Amino acid sequence: MILFDLKCENDHVFEAWFKDNAAFKDQSEKGIVLCPNCSSKKVKKALMAPNVSLANSEKKQASTSELAKAQKFISEAQKAIENNFDYVGKDFALEARKIHYGESDKKNIYGEASETDAKSLKEEGVAFATIPWKPKADA
Repeated sequence: MILFDLKCENDHVFEAWFKDNAAFKDQSEKGIVLCPNCSSKKVKKALMAPNVSLANSEKKQASTSELAKAQKFISEAQKAIENNFDYVGKDFALEARKIHYGESDKKNIYGEASETDAKSLKEEGVAFATIPWKPKADA
């Protein structure tokens, strides 16, 4: 696994893990690498500081440990959202606007929004966040 610093067309810088450089290239060409701030699909690698080399076993253990921590954090955040927020599905943008403009009671919601809807919400000043979402495992 490799951690890349990425930058979207709106100059948001963020990090993402990939199996290798080819995996990043493949995923970005398919448009599945999204900026967590604005959902832009126009993402490229940002300049990165060189990594000080550790012994191979130490380096592998450290990166595996950090990845496990990140995955655990994402899983815990997802569970908290599922347990404490109302799922509104593809109506997220509509419901977020209703709450923002006082047409609906304030409540925590989550769901899906297109890149266009996310951009419009941002331009309107509607507070929301884009987060990575792990699909549920089949039972």
